[in-house]
Parts: sequence; C-alpha cells; structure tokens
Amino acid sequence: MVIYQTQPGTVVMQDGVAVSVSQQGYFAIGFHHSDVETRIITLRKDGQTASFSLTPKVRTYDIERIDGLSRQMVTPDKTVMDRIAKDRQDVREARAKSHIREDIFINGIDWPVTGRVTGIYGSRRILNGKERQPHYGIDIAVPTGTAILSSADGIIRLAHDLYFTGGTIIIDHGFGLNTTYSHLSEIRVRPDQIVRRGEVIGIAGSTGRSTGPHLDWRVNLGTKRLDPARVAQAADHPSPRPRPARQ
Repeated sequence: MVIYQTQPGTVVMQDGVAVSVSQQGYFAIGFHHSDVETRIITLRKDGQTASFSLTPKVRTYDIERIDGLSRQMVTPDKTVMDRIAKDRQDVREARAKSHIREDIFINGIDWPVTGRVTGIYGSRRILNGKERQPHYGIDIAVPTGTAILSSADGIIRLAHDLYFTGGTIIIDHGFGLNTTYSHLSEIRVRPDQIVRRGEVIGIAGSTGRSTGPHLDWRVNLGTKRLDPARVAQAADHPSPRPRPARQ
C-alpha cells in the first residue's frame, strides 16, 4: 500500500475510477498478491490535471505445508457448505463498509500483537497434502490468552465465530481499508462499536482451522488483499508491546 497526500479538494482517479480522498488530501493505492498491471493515477483540481503511473513486480512466494488438520477443515462435507457460504457473504459485506476516519493515514498501522511469525503473506498452502489458496495474512504465534489489540482507530464491522477462521473480527479503518483478526478464543467487541488504536478487541486462541494458538492478521484495501507486514513497515509506526489479557 502506498499512501499519498495531495491538496484537499483534489479529484483522484485510478485507471478512470474515483479513489476516496480524505479531507486532508490523503489517499491510498494498494496492490494484491499477483498484481502486475500498471496503474495510472490522475489528479484534477482547479482545471489542472497531473498523472503518474505505478507498476508492481510479483514477488517470489514460499510454499507452506500444514498437516494434521481434521478432514472437515480441509474438505468440508456438504452439510457445512451453507454455513461456509454465509460466512463468506458476511465477510464481503463487512469489508464493503467504509467511513471517513483518517487515523490510518496520519498515524499508520500497528501490529496487533508481538510474537513469532509462523506464516507469511502469499505462501502457497498445502493442507494435508492438498493445494489450496495462497495465505493472504500473517500468522503470529502467541499463547492462548494473549490480548489482541486494534491496529488503528476504527469501527467494528464483524465480530463473530466463522467456520474456517473461528473467532473473527473485522475493523473498518476508513476509506476502504480494513483489518481482520482470526482464530480468537474470545471476542471483546461488538458490531458497530468504535474502537481506538491499541484497545483490546479479543483474546488469542486456536479456533477454526488451526493447529495451535496464533493470530491470523489480514489487511484489505477495497478488493485488494495486502501484505500486513509491508503495510505496517511502510507506515513506519512502532509495534506495540505485548500486553496481558484483561479479565
């Protein structure tokens, strides 16, 4: 993700499609796992027009093998497919919501917890010997009971138990950017609740499709699934220290 600031009131277009711009002129451009196409960014204000291009390069991704998962978590029976379809629809609807809070642009994005990274963005996943979609998040190994913090100010758009990701929270940070926190043993927030950066939103666990306690952390900008590590590093904002769970 690349964050820009232009003059307030500027109209910004990406390949002819309007991009949300904050009151202070901030806007963001994001690239997905396999994006290769050049993007043309056009800015218009007071009759003047300027443009520039961005061309991403595909990275080399690792292969990640995970064994020991229950068969139901790799090849679910038809009896649970309706629930999985409903989960996916709920996630799409949650990520489609967006408000105009600017905290993410001004203060960057924090890591929600510190711990050993056991799964990285983009890895091609082999689950019980069967190839599945790449991993679009970061897995952070932490003990069950560890507090998980909000990465920035935002509004809770989903706080629910899902089949694959277990206890799951999605936070809308504004202008199409949201973060997802999965496999939680406890959810400490509710939909439409306003949360602040560093606030405890849940407790780490090993729910859903998981082989041990960890947090699966994801970042989306619109329909683009971003690398959380690169987003946090680009923001150049310090990671929080681990904190004990609140009782």
